[in-house]
Amino acid sequence: MTIASAWTVSAHQPVEYRVETTTDVLHPDNPALLDGERGARRLIVTDSTVDEIYGDRIRAYARTNLRDHQVLVLPHGEASKQWSAVETVLEAVDAFKLDRRREPIIAIGGGVLTDIVGFASSIYRRSTPFVRVPTTLIGIVDASVGVKTGVNFRAGKNKIGTYFAASRSVLDTTFLATLDARHVSNGLAEILKIALIKDERLFDLLEAHGSAVLRSRFQSGTSVEREILERAIGGMLDELRPNLWEHVLERVVDYGHTFSPTIEMRALPELLHGEAVGLDMALTTGVALHRGLVTAEQADRVFATLTGLGLPTTHPAMRLDDLVRALEDTTRHRDGRQRLPLPVGIGAATFVDDVTREDVAAGLQAVAVLSTAGLEATA
Repeated sequence: MTIASAWTVSAHQPVEYRVETTTDVLHPDNPALLDGERGARRLIVTDSTVDEIYGDRIRAYARTNLRDHQVLVLPHGEASKQWSAVETVLEAVDAFKLDRRREPIIAIGGGVLTDIVGFASSIYRRSTPFVRVPTTLIGIVDASVGVKTGVNFRAGKNKIGTYFAASRSVLDTTFLATLDARHVSNGLAEILKIALIKDERLFDLLEAHGSAVLRSRFQSGTSVEREILERAIGGMLDELRPNLWEHVLERVVDYGHTFSPTIEMRALPELLHGEAVGLDMALTTGVALHRGLVTAEQADRVFATLTGLGLPTTHPAMRLDDLVRALEDTTRHRDGRQRLPLPVGIGAATFVDDVTREDVAAGLQAVAVLSTAGLEATA
């Protein structure tokens, strides 16, 4: 049998979105959330923790600046990052009679909340604009500068989702004043990731000033705080910009995200995302040390900086069998190859495809030694 006719369709979809900074975004006179449309209609989605702290200000802003609005509050936390939350958003969008071209949804919350709203926006009538307003450090430097959306599925982290850009991401570090130290550490892990694989200057800043930044929550307004944030956000965007859809699967920004999804989901809700990423970075630093890619002195510096940022370097969830299965799962995700980024010294990385069970075991042993040495040094 022959094919009578065949067609090949090729198209390119332009993507443009803004990442912008502001201060005190919820002040009634701040126009950053309005897209130039004072008196418009908006559906605002937030989470229960943000609503407890900022709910009154969100509603006061809306009453002052919007003709009509609704505030939807979702449960806070990773455990709520499920399909049911997406359905809740879709039902609210439909009930609000939102004009999908002219009335972007406003998502105010952490990375979990903005991922949920982004996913719902991407599938409601196939494309509904939304504005991200991250309220956590991890949201500011990671979740809100890219185009990934998604929720967890069964035991898999972010197993269902889309690539869908927010029309704008509005970054306001004044939200960080109400974060506890642990959630600041959570975001610092993603900053350290960028430092270790591409920016030695950023690592030096974290090594020297990380503990102080952790205490200040980026509220002191120093040049060090500004440089850390600008290098982290700029570095992330530099890596994402040419490869938004991940057609190239060797991505240095995947550093810290090979073993961490399994570690995080195994320990849920005990570990935060950034803490799991920190554990992944500790393990892969151990593997890199075993392979001669980093020196013992460099590994000591990495572990000392992890500790200084308030991040764990070891955890009972780091079991050899589970870590090997995690590598196998990531290999399937990366089209049959490990494409595992490992640090080369500090500030550079390489990709490998041949990490064995023995390498992972050696990395775990290095973690045990380096973590013990770090505890003794800080005692």
